[in-house]
Amino acid sequence: MLVLGIETSCDETAAAVVADGRAVRSSVVATQSELHARFGGVVPEIASRAHVELIDDVIAQALLEAGIELTDLDAVAVAHGPGLAGALLVGVSAAKAIALAVDRPYVGVNHHEAHVYAALLEDPELEPPFLTLIASGGHTLLIATDAHGVYRVLGQTVDDAAGEAFDKVARFLGLGYPGGPVIDRLALDGDSGAIPFPRPMLGEGHDFSFSGLKTAVVQWVRAHPDADVADVAASFQAAVVETLVTKLVRAALEHGFGTVVIGGGVAANSALRTRLLDAADDAGLRALLPSRELCTDNAAMVAGAGWWRLRADGPTPLSAGAYPALRLD
Repeated sequence: MLVLGIETSCDETAAAVVADGRAVRSSVVATQSELHARFGGVVPEIASRAHVELIDDVIAQALLEAGIELTDLDAVAVAHGPGLAGALLVGVSAAKAIALAVDRPYVGVNHHEAHVYAALLEDPELEPPFLTLIASGGHTLLIATDAHGVYRVLGQTVDDAAGEAFDKVARFLGLGYPGGPVIDRLALDGDSGAIPFPRPMLGEGHDFSFSGLKTAVVQWVRAHPDADVADVAASFQAAVVETLVTKLVRAALEHGFGTVVIGGGVAANSALRTRLLDAADDAGLRALLPSRELCTDNAAMVAGAGWWRLRADGPTPLSAGAYPALRLD
């Protein structure tokens, strides 16, 4: 069963074809990073206009790489929330148009659920229960998957998301946008123990907070203007990584999960991936780290989740819209 997935929730225009919910036949992602770099973050209106310009070509490329035509599809899935309203509407409109044109089921997918199902694209044998950390520019969540389509949000950010903190710190340091990759690279040349930045809410339940850490970096750099930027980047990254890994592993042990998974753009961070593997091994847990391409926003994860959602609930009514504040639980 071939599902076309479409993803336009933020600043990535993506399309993919996935067979039977687990086998990726094609995955195409057009990034808008250069368009937003001068502003230091995503500008919703610019993102929406770029999606309109890119969506047709991206879908056509995904079909070409999969070696199929629109009429070979069995369903069309799209991330219909959460995300930027205007950006979501571009993908939703395209998906509905294709579903109507070829008379195939339309499936709306929660973007967070798609990140959870990215793990099944990496390991088709994975089965619930497992615990997923989603860390991105807009979200930091601990999601318990008890069964297919059955979720509990155990923890979430109370202010800045992890990726948002990376972007804001990078912008303050003059490193450019997006902040995560550049800090990751710069940290390789720095001393992660040089500056004792706080580990926010480390011992306080499963929720996250990174606003105070961002402020601590700003205040420390202003007080030490000659500080080595690589040391600042490495120390900041270490604080974020320790917080994420500690809370993920602790939540898994407390709630009886034997497998932990990561997703979202921050999950591509090299220090996070290394630290999680070590911590999970020490705790006797299995850690599944999808490829970096599957961690960042992509449409393969949308198509995979859409296949499961179609089996569980059937098609989504074409009267359904886009849901910028959609929740998973």
